Amino acid sequence: MDINQGRFLSIEQLQDQYLSNEKTSSKDTKTSDGLSFKDILSLKSYEGEGVKFSKHASSRLSTRNIQLSAEQMQRLNEGAAKASMKGIKESLVLVDSLAFIVNVPSNTVITAMDNSETSDNIYTNIDGAVII
Repeated sequence: MDINQGRFLSIEQLQDQYLSNEKTSSKDTKTSDGLSFKDILSLKSYEGEGVKFSKHASSRLSTRNIQLSAEQMQRLNEGAAKASMKGIKESLVLVDSLAFIVNVPSNTVITAMDNSETSDNIYTNIDGAVII
């Protein structure tokens, strides 16, 4: 038995169905989190890479005895990805009591601080912040 059974759509019906002005653009479609498909795709591809640490940032982590858990590292990557989606170039990413300055285009942490060094709460040379 043929599943179509003569239920073919005319060209006019197809045009009405697929080319109607009432159709929402994929740019307008958002998830419950407020992210578009493009945002989710960018986030997933960016997360796969993971941030790198500059020599300076690695030194800061070592001398300050800062060790990131896997969950904190995931959140740092997510914060950097969100900064990228918003077009931020130099971002402050706050994860728990840790502050990271991330060069977003190169996906590189350029410095890291813990709450004892951020007592003044002054961050310079950034154009955006992500609190995650």
